[in-house]
Amino acid sequence: MTQTAAQPEQVCKLCGERSSLIAGWLGVCLSCVRDAPREALALADEAHARARRDFDLPERPPRAEGGRLCGLCVQDCVIGDRERGFCGLRDVDAGRLRHLAGTREGGLLQWYRDPLPTNCVADPFCSGHSARGRHNLAVFYGSCTMDCLFCQNYHYREVDPRESDLWSAEALADVANARTHCICFFGGDPASQMGHALAVGRLLAERGIAVCWETNGTALPSLMDEAFDVVLASGGCMKIDLKAHHDPLHRVLTGASNRYTLENVARAAARFGERPDPPPLVVSTLLVPGYVDAEEIGRIAGFIAEQNGAVPYVLLGFAPHFFFPDLPPTSVRHAEAAEAAAREAWLASVRVGNRHLLSRAY
Repeated sequence: MTQTAAQPEQVCKLCGERSSLIAGWLGVCLSCVRDAPREALALADEAHARARRDFDLPERPPRAEGGRLCGLCVQDCVIGDRERGFCGLRDVDAGRLRHLAGTREGGLLQWYRDPLPTNCVADPFCSGHSARGRHNLAVFYGSCTMDCLFCQNYHYREVDPRESDLWSAEALADVANARTHCICFFGGDPASQMGHALAVGRLLAERGIAVCWETNGTALPSLMDEAFDVVLASGGCMKIDLKAHHDPLHRVLTGASNRYTLENVARAAARFGERPDPPPLVVSTLLVPGYVDAEEIGRIAGFIAEQNGAVPYVLLGFAPHFFFPDLPPTSVRHAEAAEAAAREAWLASVRVGNRHLLSRAY
């Protein structure tokens, strides 16, 4: 269990509340997000813009008049000449939409072999849990469709597709060997490079390797349907991280709507029975102190239960990071209250992961 010193108090710019559970960079409390979403979103929009400025990423999804629609994720970027899309991987040159990465021909990524069992969000539900002596091929995509201010893997923002070597789908698939049990696409997020991930996944599924996605679920639903086909056929798992059920809260924390994430969870849950063992879908939520409380977890769990109560739900401990360094680690009390709220929705399987991160801070 993490031991923490007293946390500094921050002030909500809307209501003046002082609390150690307000992120200073964001400057707005949960009550104001719920009670005054328009004003809270205005503050959050500027906070996200400042955060992205530091990494030379587009501050907001472009909405250029007469531009080219990307249409591959929930951001619906309309890109003008010499602009880049929100993820940084698409631009427009002389009216032509270009893919700088994320196609079969080239993925912006890093990869490594992770011995099994590993710290998979779906553990112990996934088949890799019992595949000792083998490994997961972990694919870390260098881009994302969201802008989580608490990102645990923010280093992807330092990778420029215009100056980096890319991996073709065939080259990455050939990295797998006889000891490769599964592949997992994460990042960043594979939602920003679904064309590449789908191509690799299909190649490896044909070789008997379990194919998994760990994603924010913001990809176009038709693309997510194709990914779920690969998951079902290969014995893999679709791990969707649903940050919040309340769309304004989701947008405040991530800079993106959750409308595709909710739809993609519902679509995958409706197909859960096609291959229930091992579970083809697992939903997770990060317990961000001060923002993702037991009430929010109850809403998410209720939504999952409405789709299919057999879908496993994993609650994850938060560690101070990136632009939320002034928040404490998730407390034991917070995690226990969230777990109880999730169980009240009558989900068949609820667990708390990352227990080693839990604290007594609040």
